[in-house]
Amino acid sequence: MAHVLTPKGQATRKRIVAGASEVLREEGLTATLDDIRERTRTSKSQLFHYFPGGRDQLLLEVAHFEAGQVLEDQQPYLGNLDSWEAWDRWRDSVVARYRDQGDTCSLGALLRQVGPASPGAQAVVVELMRKWQEYIAEGIRALRSKGLLPDTFDVETAAAALLAGIQGGVALLLATGRISHLEAALDWGIAQLRAADPTAV
Repeated sequence: MAHVLTPKGQATRKRIVAGASEVLREEGLTATLDDIRERTRTSKSQLFHYFPGGRDQLLLEVAHFEAGQVLEDQQPYLGNLDSWEAWDRWRDSVVARYRDQGDTCSLGALLRQVGPASPGAQAVVVELMRKWQEYIAEGIRALRSKGLLPDTFDVETAAAALLAGIQGGVALLLATGRISHLEAALDWGIAQLRAADPTAV
């Protein structure tokens, strides 16, 4: 039976995860549990109380946290894609995030450490992509409800294509250090939406 944490315990666990994320961003995956304990002012017994699975469990929780940050860094734009200007602002926020990140990916590194084929790592990726695609789809629906896209516009296919383009651009950024592919994917994808606008002159 899983141990149910009190609100205070939940807050402590979240604090440890956030602190561990900071340490891993700064020091990479060579960071030890002692480094994390020092940063979060946590005893060894306390750390294993909240993460009985040890380092692997903590890394997976940090991966969940980092996945949430991917979407949080795009707010408030990602949650308010109800005009073409809003889409342009979101586009710029995505490019800025990955330009700052450069050719390293803390989330990807964490998932490789946990084991990309493990159910836990797969669940992190699946949930991140599901939420991201749904945000994009909601934005397309908002455009459609305002008459900026036709009622027959295929929302789900367009959202999936945009997300696939972003992920391809990010993969090429990690491989080459160049952000131009990500910019092209976003610009082309948004241009396809604009081209369907029945009010465009």
